Amino acid sequence: MCGIVGYIGKRQAYPVLIKGLKRLEYRGYDSAGVALITDTKGLEVYKTKGKVADLEEYVKDKDVSGTIGIAHTRWATHGEPSSTNAHPHISCSGNLALIHNGIIENYTVLKEALQRHGVVFKSSTDTEVLVQLIDYIQQHVGTDLLTAVRLALRQVIGAYAIAILDRNEPNQIIAARKSSPLVIGVGEEEFFLGSDASPIIEYTDKVVYLDDNDIAVLRRGAKEAEFINFDNEKIEHDVKTVDLNLGQIEKGGYPHFMLKEIFEQPQALQDCMRGRVNVEANNVVLSAVIDYRKELLNARRFIIVACGTSWHASLIGKQLLENICQIPAEVEYASEFRYSNPVIDSRDVVIAISQSGETADTLAAIQLAKERGAFIFGICNAIGSSIPRATQTGCYIHVGPEIGVASTKAFTGQVTVLTMLALALGKARGTIKNEDYVRLVQELDAIPEKMKKVLEQNDRIRDISRVFTYAHNFLYLGRGYNYPVALEGALKLKEISYIHAEGYPAAEMKHGPIALIDAEMPVVIVATQNPLYDKLMSNIQEIKARGGRVIAIVTEGDEKVKALADEYVELPKTVECLEPLISTIPLQLLAYHIAVQKGKNVDQPRNLAKSVTVE
Repeated sequence: MCGIVGYIGKRQAYPVLIKGLKRLEYRGYDSAGVALITDTKGLEVYKTKGKVADLEEYVKDKDVSGTIGIAHTRWATHGEPSSTNAHPHISCSGNLALIHNGIIENYTVLKEALQRHGVVFKSSTDTEVLVQLIDYIQQHVGTDLLTAVRLALRQVIGAYAIAILDRNEPNQIIAARKSSPLVIGVGEEEFFLGSDASPIIEYTDKVVYLDDNDIAVLRRGAKEAEFINFDNEKIEHDVKTVDLNLGQIEKGGYPHFMLKEIFEQPQALQDCMRGRVNVEANNVVLSAVIDYRKELLNARRFIIVACGTSWHASLIGKQLLENICQIPAEVEYASEFRYSNPVIDSRDVVIAISQSGETADTLAAIQLAKERGAFIFGICNAIGSSIPRATQTGCYIHVGPEIGVASTKAFTGQVTVLTMLALALGKARGTIKNEDYVRLVQELDAIPEKMKKVLEQNDRIRDISRVFTYAHNFLYLGRGYNYPVALEGALKLKEISYIHAEGYPAAEMKHGPIALIDAEMPVVIVATQNPLYDKLMSNIQEIKARGGRVIAIVTEGDEKVKALADEYVELPKTVECLEPLISTIPLQLLAYHIAVQKGKNVDQPRNLAKSVTVE
């Protein structure tokens, strides 16, 4: 969601902050701002509606000197996008500037109480309540900033990652978190702040991940940051080394991060499988399965919780776990699961899936499942994020940072991890024949090369996109393992091109969607040569009989479907349960090229954020 950057040290702060905000643009935002303690004027705050480029233009003639500052990109929750509602927010006294990611749930109660004491608010945000509360405590209790922050946060209900400056204490930044990510970068007598490591990595690979209810004090010239809790007790944190480099978070010659990440998938899956899939030994080895064999093998049921694209990957995972491991599996939207009073106990394994590892609903679902005794297995991409630290075990997908808001390589990475998990458990349980197991291991190892063959058709898919850019609606159909691929393809199109699209199991077409089909309704159908092939052929014939236009995803060499379809993309043949890893790529490219043809902001689609860290 919102992006936070901070710096204190010997460098000029403004260039670090602006570059950091640009690194966080992928998170989605509608306004940006910066607060600096300048060399000449003290605390200065500059903010504006729009992008980071608009902020740069706004401050061209302003004083941006100084070696301490905080900056923010806002994704609106309370209050419309505007320069007034943009962060940083300033206290009534003019002494404090604060940035915030999250939601203060009891802000109305706190605001009304402060107003009764004469505090005047300028914005309609929940964030301003927090800076005014800290300021009020400072003024009326007569305490330092750290104590005021600590006392204020004890009154707050909600999620937050904050950073705050005080003109009267100009050599420190106070930061804190609860249910919203915040990372401290540790340099040589300098410190950095970030919502994630991307704005930090250019300067240091040493980081500290804050835990819930942590308060950090970053002081000028100090060799170490200080950490306390709300009770003013000192906390120790280990400094971690983050595995990230600048090349991974730059476009590398591609016009958009999304296209770069689509083309990275063959290498990303090789990285995901490295050390886990041993094709010479025909084996899949996951340390989580070795270390927690009893909990996983004796599971009564798997419950997979996720949101968005991760939920689609979960639907494929359900089929893999049930078919290979013979263990019942359910898939729940994390946002519904957390409020549904689910019937779970210590015999259940809850698998939580999130690219960012910070999804608020998924974290809440984990907490609920923990309270009821379930064993928690996490699958995510961001090392050191909240979900891996909240689960008993799990697997990183190791596909590298994903900057484009519309998830691509994270989806195939999640499906790959779920496939490896099902294979490892199936072999341990004896629920998969050895010859089937060996074949699947070999086919999984071959997937990256097959992905490359699909990517070679990029120009063809771009040409197809030109024909269908006009469309106002799309229908996506698939069956079996490819039904979730249809859902994911429709989501990609909606996210970045703003064209309405729906995904359905192909057999459900006759139960309603067929009424929509005419010459103006393109239908994308994943019609590979699997056990349901003949039924998919019948669906295509029904669409054509009603004047519909068909874009078919077909198995290489399939002349029957190609003869019926208006357009087609061919896929190398693989086993049915691995088809989603290659069948999703043409749908990613189709959505991408349609969005580009329509002139949309592919990497930063409107109203969306990469990491949904609030409800």
